[in-house]
Amino acid sequence: MSDVVVVRAAIAPMHAEARVSSVQISQRLGGHTLRVLAMDGEWLRARGDDGYEGWVHRGYVEPADASDLARTDRRLSLSCVVRASAASPLRPLPLGAWVPTGDMVVSGYVIEAAARDQVFTRDASAIAATAVNRFAGTPYQWGGVSPWGADCSGLVQTTFWLHGVVLPRDAWQQAETGRDAGADAAHWEAADLVFFSDREDQRITHVGIALGHSRMVHLALGRGGYAVERLDARDDSYVAALMTRFVGARRVL
Repeated sequence: MSDVVVVRAAIAPMHAEARVSSVQISQRLGGHTLRVLAMDGEWLRARGDDGYEGWVHRGYVEPADASDLARTDRRLSLSCVVRASAASPLRPLPLGAWVPTGDMVVSGYVIEAAARDQVFTRDASAIAATAVNRFAGTPYQWGGVSPWGADCSGLVQTTFWLHGVVLPRDAWQQAETGRDAGADAAHWEAADLVFFSDREDQRITHVGIALGHSRMVHLALGRGGYAVERLDARDDSYVAALMTRFVGARRVL
């Protein structure tokens, strides 16, 4: 097996252990690469370009050759369906996957990699809009990173990555980035990160993206997934309970 592999499936689950029944801790999307660190039978201990490590079954990946790593003409899926040829089966790809070179786009949207900076500008309001609009309706899934299913930090990481801002994978890691944005929701700006904890030691367990005007978008198990909250709506029992777990906010732009 090559030291570097590329995900050939639409989504490759990353597990905590080298067995399919272990918990999914993250995902890598189609066309993204992983560096192989170790092998255990059919399982690969691998690291993504965000530095996150987990076990991936080799059925999801294939060896990456030099041409895969050097390509500059890649296309980014904005949620699309592709096929390799007229006789090939249709294959959906989620937002954030790289479309295989030569595949035909049957429906949905893709953009050239070179246009990514124009479509997803490094701008706080644009980042907030991506989280609100492109993840609307996303169900909660532990370890997920796409609108097909994601967790709170997966929403944050993928949204910022689309806009060229690389953040670590887990909420507690994301809480160590940027600078203090204060404790007053009314003063949080679009794309600030808002952190919560349900643990006695205050280790971060949840994150959302501020939208300004005391609003926040997040993916929460208590909401079943995607939700936009008014954090000053204390008559909402969910919001009231959530704000008792508030730890801090960070500005990463």
